[in-house]
Order: sequence, then structure tokens, then C-alpha cells
Amino acid sequence: MRRANQLVGKTLGELAKHIKPGVNTLQLDKIADEFIRDHGAIPTFKGFPNPYGAPFPASICTSVNDAVVHGVPNKETVLKDGDIISIDCGTLLDGFNGDSAYTFCVGEVSEEVKKLLRTTREALYLGIENAVAGRHLGDIGSAVQDHCEKEGYGVVRELTGHGIGREMHEDPQVPNYGRRGNGVMLKAGMCIAIEPMITMGDRNIYMMPDRRTICTRDGKPAAHFEHTIAIRQGKAEILSSFDEIENI
Repeated sequence: MRRANQLVGKTLGELAKHIKPGVNTLQLDKIADEFIRDHGAIPTFKGFPNPYGAPFPASICTSVNDAVVHGVPNKETVLKDGDIISIDCGTLLDGFNGDSAYTFCVGEVSEEVKKLLRTTREALYLGIENAVAGRHLGDIGSAVQDHCEKEGYGVVRELTGHGIGREMHEDPQVPNYGRRGNGVMLKAGMCIAIEPMITMGDRNIYMMPDRRTICTRDGKPAAHFEHTIAIRQGKAEILSSFDEIENI
């Protein structure tokens, strides 16, 4: 699990070098696909089943501005100065899955948007602080929800984090909202993906006609950060990494 997730972090770090105005999201997908395969892994998202339509056609999800998650890479979506792009990436390595996401700034981004990204990232780590053996899923969700809602942001309800291991999506679901002490009790050795999906406006979302991309109803930006972690006694172990991104 650790090796698969470290590869996801390295892939996101490689993509960070290419995120700039004028680049289209299909170019980013090709870079990610080659990088993952060159490191002996399989891009998990490619061909991933879709209950609403055809399987996912790409190796990463590229969600720009008001797209919350599951954006499909394409030639038409060209990044421009001031955009934000969430890239969600998964790898299958030696039978185990890695999963992580990061929202990048493209060129010069407004302070208002930077605050959204900063708050969402902070919420991820607050959730992780509460992901320890003996606590409950509601403790994670409550930490994320409280931090984001006090800043006036929306917390998406319809989409959640998840268990992860030999399959990309396993039980339990990991909501970004909840009440402390509620939900499944966390046990040492469990692996889960925590992924706050936070909107600048209200929390309402809709699915685009492509039957994949999820966007905010009010058209305001959304941020998405994700780590895969292992539950431990006292402190969670973060299996994925943002170091390759943030050390560039």
C-alpha cells in the first residue's frame, strides 16, 4: 500500500512540472499514464466502472474550477492563468491500490481562491488527526465539516472518501461531515482515503452530460485534496505524499 501510494505522489509531482497556462488536460493525462506505467504500475482509473455510463476513459481525473471531481481529460480544456485544477490519481502496484488528489493553482490565482484551497488542505489534515484507532468515522467528518463551514464554505455530502486496499473503493465510506462518536469505529490496520471536497459557495452539485464530471450548481470554484492513510494507535500513518509536489 505504501509503495502504491508513494508512486501516486510522485506522479502528481511529475504533473506539477507541467501545469501552466496553455496546457490541455489530455496532455496531462498522457504524462501521468506514461509515468505510472514506466514505474511498473497500472493507472487504476483507466476503464474504472461507471454506474451511470461508459467506464472512465483516462488515467487521471482533471477537474477545473467549478468541477468538483471526476473531470475527464480532453483537448478542449486548456488551462489558463487564474484557473485551479484538481488532479485525482490512482495506481495499482503489486496488487494494492494508491489514491491521492491535489488542487493546483495555474499561474496567478486570486487570494479568495487561495484561501479556499488552504482551508480544504487544512481540513484534510484535521481529518487525519482524528483518524486513529478507537475513534469513529464521525470524528473525521466532524473535523472536516467544522473547519470548512466556519469559513462559510460548502461541504459536499453526496461524495465521500472510502476504504482502500486490493480494491480502489472498499468499505467503509468516509463522509466529510458528521457527528463525533458516530459511525464505524476505527481499528488499527484499516486503510482509508480521506478526501474533503469543498465548495466556495453552497454545497449543491450536479452531474454534467458526460455522466462523469461533477460540478457546483452555482458555478463557484471547488477544491479537493486527498490522502490515503493507515489507521494506527495514537497517530495515523499517511501513505501518500504531497512532498514531490510542494518541493518543486
